[in-house]
Amino acid sequence: MINWNSLGDLHAIKKLGTIVKNWFDLDTFYCDSNQNLKSLGRPQNLFLKLLIEKIGGEQSFSHELKRSLEILGAGDVIFELAGCKGIALDVVIEGEIQGKAIAYPFLGDNTTSGEAAEIIQELISVGASKAEATEAVKKIKRPGPQDQDKLVELVTLVAEEITDYQDAQNKRDELVSQLSSELSEKYRYHNIIGKSKEMQKIYSLLDKIKKSESNILIEGDNGTGKELVAKAIHYNSPRSEKLFLEVNCSAFNENLLDSELFGHVKGAFTGAIKDKPGLFEMVDGGTIFLDEIGDTSLAMQVKLLRVIQEGTFLSVGGTSQKHTDVRVICATNKNIKEMIITGEFREDLYYRLNVINVNLPPLRNREGDIPLLMEYFLKKRCDSMGVALKDFAKKTKEKMLNYSWPGNVRELENEIERLVVLSGDEKNITPDSLSPRILEISGIALAGEGAGFVPTSGGLKKAVAELERVMIGEGLTRCSFNKSRLAKELGISRASLIMKVEKYGLDKRKSKEVA
Repeated sequence: MINWNSLGDLHAIKKLGTIVKNWFDLDTFYCDSNQNLKSLGRPQNLFLKLLIEKIGGEQSFSHELKRSLEILGAGDVIFELAGCKGIALDVVIEGEIQGKAIAYPFLGDNTTSGEAAEIIQELISVGASKAEATEAVKKIKRPGPQDQDKLVELVTLVAEEITDYQDAQNKRDELVSQLSSELSEKYRYHNIIGKSKEMQKIYSLLDKIKKSESNILIEGDNGTGKELVAKAIHYNSPRSEKLFLEVNCSAFNENLLDSELFGHVKGAFTGAIKDKPGLFEMVDGGTIFLDEIGDTSLAMQVKLLRVIQEGTFLSVGGTSQKHTDVRVICATNKNIKEMIITGEFREDLYYRLNVINVNLPPLRNREGDIPLLMEYFLKKRCDSMGVALKDFAKKTKEKMLNYSWPGNVRELENEIERLVVLSGDEKNITPDSLSPRILEISGIALAGEGAGFVPTSGGLKKAVAELERVMIGEGLTRCSFNKSRLAKELGISRASLIMKVEKYGLDKRKSKEVA
């Protein structure tokens, strides 16, 4: 079902309506498949306002409009109502006509003074004064054949935008429904959730290394689930019955990390009142997970290299070597290769750690997983709070799917926890509960002169080109410059989009070079 009342809020439709209004002084509105008026809004055209007021309001106008549209022949797009013309284009969803996009009123450029007088008389007959009827008819635009063609083209774009929007909504609803019902083990790997191609590749790699004892380096942005992957590797390995211990290397200064990893002997430093075993000693036979390995000092890297290479280490203050049999899994969100070049990370340690590399994709590159994760975290949070399972309103889903999630899975989970709490007793989670950063992102236009501006003077061709420039610019921002995704949204080929990006100078890399 089309939510006709929400169409006026859609950016592209709003822009097209602005052009139709500014250039032809026509109002844009819609009717459903039964020709019943929908979402008229507040008419701006003087003739239309006067007509609605004098014939008895919107309901009476809807009745007259329905009669006019019902007599349209197959393929006809121009109808007549109260002596004036209008354009009605079919809105087709999944092969079926669901309604019409309408622009009204205008007159032919060959309309005679006698015909105009008849329209004035018709308004007077329903209660308008002669002065106001004359003024209203006088202001009606009279586009010529070429301008009428342009008008039909603009209304066609409105109809197509409604179709594209509803198709996308239907696909999203189907996807969420499908993913909700399919949330099973085949999309999970030891609490890691995702059905995207990127995550399926990760699962395939994890399956291949199940029986391996090799050291592993996990790379990826913060919040992508590096700890979950480390646990999945351990608990599916031959060491699964042994300990799994983790340490965040960035949480300790060098001395404390040394003591944490390798232990210390009594009297090694102030406060060392007894011997303390380190994690490498405690986890003997198991797996140790060193998170944020890129934050370790060069001195610490020497000690890590030795324990990984030889299985021996010295406790802080100790004099005798200790032995351990430990599998090491490391993780980082830094570019270790660049750190090697700058001398911040030892190359020999990197190759010891990076026997097998697991590179976790950011959530923005796993769009197909976002609905799945949303439903999973929603159920998880509702269950933990002991409340009935909630649901996301369509607009909420749309805004969350359009957001790039720089904090990745962790940010998404935290946002959903927030939404469940703030929604209180309401079953539907509405957009007003979303964090400001998510609400604002959909309103951000591409920075630059004229962004969001539709000209009201000059040629019509220039105005349409400006609309195209703004839509592509804002779309690039919304899609994080993912041209393939935006091309699908706009219904054009990627090659065509790239040409238009070049044409309007919207390439962000070139913009940076100029800056």
